[in-house]
Amino acid sequence: MNSYAVRTDALGRRFSETDALRDLDLEVAPGTVLGLLGHNGAGKTTAVRILTTLLEPTAGRAEVAGHDVARAPAAVREQIAVAGQDASLDERLTGRENLMLLGRLQRLSKADAAARTEQLLERFGLADAAGRLLGTYSGGMRRRLDLAACLVVRRPVVFLDEPTTGLDPAARADMWGAIADLVTEGAALILTTQYLEEADRLADRIVVLSGGRTVAEGTPAELKRRVGERRVHITLDAFEEAARRLDAEVDPRARRVSVAAPNGPDDLRRILDALDDLDVEEASLAQPTLDEAFFALT
Repeated sequence: MNSYAVRTDALGRRFSETDALRDLDLEVAPGTVLGLLGHNGAGKTTAVRILTTLLEPTAGRAEVAGHDVARAPAAVREQIAVAGQDASLDERLTGRENLMLLGRLQRLSKADAAARTEQLLERFGLADAAGRLLGTYSGGMRRRLDLAACLVVRRPVVFLDEPTTGLDPAARADMWGAIADLVTEGAALILTTQYLEEADRLADRIVVLSGGRTVAEGTPAELKRRVGERRVHITLDAFEEAARRLDAEVDPRARRVSVAAPNGPDDLRRILDALDDLDVEEASLAQPTLDEAFFALT
């Protein structure tokens, strides 16, 4: 199992008569991102809590950074960084003091802790607010500081539990850049997220959970292909006539028809030729989205 940063074998957790997680098999290599997707209660948080030694498994086994999570939890904790859904910072300290404290608690020298603190404050757009008490921070600022806190000391395995919840689009884009930098540096990441666009952009592989079980896994492209072929979407006023000619699906409110296009551009040209005498407002050729794949698979 040591060739993987994270690996599980039939991992499970049972609460009373309920399997919160069952038969989870994961393999996460260094320098890659695994996305864990699923509805609330699907088992994502249970899996993360087991892998971060906060919960003991009742079946199977798991190794993180070469250490068994049940037999050597202290060794696992030395190798991981975790950003949970709730901030774990001190309201009575400033942003800078919070990061400095965490650096010193993790045995960084005062100079190294100070340098890393300033680097992270700048990277997450918090330099101007670094001297303010945490209690004065907005929700988005707190989230950014919490994520910076989990990166004060570089670790080979990073767990990010819905890292961009509550962030505005610009801050989310900055966070994506920071996550990409971690991967470039060789870290293995396990990411849970509510934003399917985020998983599509960041994850090398995705595992979809439902009811504690794996219902699908693969690259984002593979999961999309499982849902169906490419489709042509046409927007026009005469959508009913277009639907009749093409035997297409119709969205009356959007004035749009959609038809399968397994041959891609060739089908697009054929469809537009069939509508040549109609006033086409917009035409596009698209793969199924990860959103469509997620809802179909769960």
